[in-house]
Amino acid sequence: MSVETMISQAEKSLGLSGRPNYITEDYASRDGQEFADAPWCDEGITYWARQSGEFSAVCFDTDYAYTVAHAVRFQEADQWHDGTDGIQRGDVVFFDWDGDLSVGAIDHVGLVTDTDGSGNVYTIEANTGNAVARRVRTAAVIVGYGRPQYSDQASPAPAPVPAPAGPAWPGEYLRQQSPMLHDEIVRTWQQQMANRGWRITVDGWYGPASASICRQFQQDSTNHGWPLTVDGIVGPATWTASWNRPVS
Repeated sequence: MSVETMISQAEKSLGLSGRPNYITEDYASRDGQEFADAPWCDEGITYWARQSGEFSAVCFDTDYAYTVAHAVRFQEADQWHDGTDGIQRGDVVFFDWDGDLSVGAIDHVGLVTDTDGSGNVYTIEANTGNAVARRVRTAAVIVGYGRPQYSDQASPAPAPVPAPAGPAWPGEYLRQQSPMLHDEIVRTWQQQMANRGWRITVDGWYGPASASICRQFQQDSTNHGWPLTVDGIVGPATWTASWNRPVS
């Protein structure tokens, strides 16, 4: 397996369009049916990584649909580079269409296939015009890139970054309900998820967006040896993991 295997898998998807499609359905089969019709640029990266045998190198053994969390994981692994200096074939490149060029503002992701020495970066991207296509990008929209440790380039994996111990479970289950749950306990949990790098509104309302982040976190925890029930409910196990599970 190698960077070339990863790019070959991406090339096989060229021309795929619309959603749901085999990339989004594959992601939804593990992470919830709502992902079958969700923005799917990073679902594409996840799919190609799985199909190429480079899931550990590219995605750190985690399904990613949220581009910010994926970029943050590259940062934690010390495999992140700001801007475009040194960017090369096989890198995972992250974009911000508004030009803020901060990790928290990332909108989109692609796989680098080439550069031309004059500032152009050539990519394959999923969910670009709701399709998989080749694109040419410039530094004006590139926040930075992650450099996977592909199988033919592997070095020892970095130790996980520990998360600080947090407050004891307050005894309240956070779940979607009617009327919608709203209190300071929800706000406390939302703030902790934001601190971990998830894009979540800290407003004290436990609605569909919070439940979706919860399910993604539960699946990510399970993938990293901290088994949780993937149900979108913040109970004692998920609450504890939110503070005590190493960041991944």
